[in-house]
Amino acid sequence: MDTILLDKPLDNECYLHRQEQFESKVRSYPRKLPFAIQSAKGAWITDVEGNEYIDCLSGAGTLALGHNHPVVIESIKALLDSNLPMHTLDITTPLKDKFSEFMYKLLATNSDEYCLQFCGPTGADAVEAAIKLAKQVTGRSGVVSFSGGYHGMTHGALAVTGNLAPKQGIEGLMSSVQFLPYPNMYRCAFGLPFEQSIHAHMSYFENFLKDVESGVVKPAAVILEVIQGEGGVNPAPIEWLKHVRRVTKELGIMLIIDEVQTGFCRTGRWFAYQYADIDPDMIVMSKAIGGGLPLAVLGIKKQYDVWQAGNHSGTFRGNQLAMATGLATLNYLKDNNVADYVLEIGAWFMSQLKIRQQRYQKMGQVRGRGLMIGIEIINPSLPKQNDGSYPADSDVAAKIQQACFKHGLVIEKGGRGGTVLRLLPPLNITKDELQQVLQRLDMALEDNQ
Repeated sequence: MDTILLDKPLDNECYLHRQEQFESKVRSYPRKLPFAIQSAKGAWITDVEGNEYIDCLSGAGTLALGHNHPVVIESIKALLDSNLPMHTLDITTPLKDKFSEFMYKLLATNSDEYCLQFCGPTGADAVEAAIKLAKQVTGRSGVVSFSGGYHGMTHGALAVTGNLAPKQGIEGLMSSVQFLPYPNMYRCAFGLPFEQSIHAHMSYFENFLKDVESGVVKPAAVILEVIQGEGGVNPAPIEWLKHVRRVTKELGIMLIIDEVQTGFCRTGRWFAYQYADIDPDMIVMSKAIGGGLPLAVLGIKKQYDVWQAGNHSGTFRGNQLAMATGLATLNYLKDNNVADYVLEIGAWFMSQLKIRQQRYQKMGQVRGRGLMIGIEIINPSLPKQNDGSYPADSDVAAKIQQACFKHGLVIEKGGRGGTVLRLLPPLNITKDELQQVLQRLDMALEDNQ
């Protein structure tokens, strides 16, 4: 097949045709967001045709400060001018030392100290490392995960991910993985009202692990997200999180908290687990930690750091450029009290969305924390289900996402069947910009009344 020539300026359609020619069918975002990006700054994206969009995807939460923030760009320029090697495996440098000190102090508590493991540059590799280490520490092989959870696409991470679609046709995934229902304040797995639902989940979790006839051998680890992202922006109840920590600690089961999407002020705290005041045994971190560049770090309680040299390694765990952009981002978050800002602006934004929920019947629930927000789309013309909620509507959710795109707003979908609209704007987005997000969302919802 002849390549489409670049002898004249191309529009979005031409670039998408070229992408289809060059790339695998595995590509996903261009199918939902059919444009080619020319430039981006802050919360704004401009495509090759000059159309502007407000970005409420932020690289799936990677761009904490939006596109091309000055402190990030300056950190890149400074590193390139310094003759610091771009890649050092796990050999230290003055830059890595500063980054490590920041993270070491950030994770420390009154009772625990965490050491840092630099993994391959994705959250999935850090999940793999956490699972392997939990097995070494405990001498056991099983892992408990939760329905709706997402932990990555590598073999081990996929095994503990709830979504069945990417597992189709893949043999030999990690065995001894058990899934339990994750609390959902809108759709209880047990068909119960929310308050009863929390205690049902707590009781089920404890009995599942303690019952000698449950058929499940004590696992090495429990892995969970404090707020499920891909699973539909489901925040875990604080009471349930505390219970999970108490039971796992009592039984000597490692608790792995996946903060890949929730970490670094996204929810209004540095880490989402801090809302429950619990102490994970391991903390998985990626996305925003690299300031927009690939970086993944595993925080490990020091008493569980039983690795031998080289037990889990990766060529690109020494990405100096990502440490530069990451450190610049982390310092900005700290120096500008961004967590407090996210808490305040996120509460305002959520309140505005809930006002719209009264106006648009297809908005079943608005949920989340900080600037990690989900809107579940329902079909109110159908009978209610046993738990009192209306059935979700994936077709309308997809239409609303496309209408948002048409009106210049980039959002994602998630949850069962893609029924939840997900908003992950930059953490420094302004109130005026969020007003524009609301206006464009209003137009998309009006299009689908």
